[in-house]
Amino acid sequence: MKPDYNQYRILIVEDNPGDQLLVEEYLGEHLQKASIFQANTFKAFRQIYFNEHGNFNIILLDLSLPDISRENLIEEARKISQTNPVIILTGYGDLDFAVKALSLGVSDYLVKDTINALVLYKSILYALERHRVVQSLKESEKRYMELFQLSPAPLWVFDQTTRAFLDVNESAIQHYGYSQHEFLSFTLNQLWADDGLDAFITALNASPGPRTLPGTYKHRKSNGEEIFVELSINAIHFKGLQATIVQASDVTEKLRHMTAIEIQNDRLRDIAWTQSHIVRAPVARLIGLVDLIKTGGLSDEEKETYLGHVVSSAEEVDVIIKDIVDKSQSVIKD
Repeated sequence: MKPDYNQYRILIVEDNPGDQLLVEEYLGEHLQKASIFQANTFKAFRQIYFNEHGNFNIILLDLSLPDISRENLIEEARKISQTNPVIILTGYGDLDFAVKALSLGVSDYLVKDTINALVLYKSILYALERHRVVQSLKESEKRYMELFQLSPAPLWVFDQTTRAFLDVNESAIQHYGYSQHEFLSFTLNQLWADDGLDAFITALNASPGPRTLPGTYKHRKSNGEEIFVELSINAIHFKGLQATIVQASDVTEKLRHMTAIEIQNDRLRDIAWTQSHIVRAPVARLIGLVDLIKTGGLSDEEKETYLGHVVSSAEEVDVIIKDIVDKSQSVIKD
């Protein structure tokens, strides 16, 4: 195996000088640029760790230190070195304790009598890679939670199998009025105000990938108010489950405004059609009377009579126009 020339900072916590020397020899066989730090008590370990600001790649920890019992050592060590992988090096071949140690977050549990330089080197590499993956997952989860919780749009995650809510952001809590506890006790059925849930599931399963679903859906708030929403979805893995993340956009006011405009336009069209027919009659009379007066041959008495009809028709047109204006203004105000 080729020598490893990467830079490593390794803290060995070991009270047995012979074992400490052996571990250093093992490390030297493969790690060409390792900086080794030593502590022979838990107190010294803690002091060195904080003096170096936790700047270690890995910690090799013996379980038999003089100033702390092995039962407390792992928990206390993990509290101190939360961001560093820890490998246990011990003379105790206790399987139950090894399982407990791994469950507490140590990266590996090696019995001194069974290891050699290659075993130790591989354990270090595996521990560092696992640590890198875990940290990457934690960072991804942190970014997800920040984006999820800080989003101004209502967001929630639900289980694709049970349709139960798995997570919900603050915007959804504020908008719908349900508490987080209430949301997490719900399935999708509690949110839908009609039978549109089946249409949502059908649209959800229609094709993969992130998308905005066609149409709108009717939801019910905690106060009983019904709202219309547009939904955007994406499939995700959430805590080991096949889940879907949903963004809800409340379009209730938008739809109300559009409906009001459509009603207004219908009323205006009705006014225009009706009044155009009403206004034609007096206008036609006016045209006929003016033409008759222009042709001449009328007596003064006849002219006076026809002029009276002209005035009457003009007044009728004026009344109709005022009525059209009043009705139009009434529609606009509504």
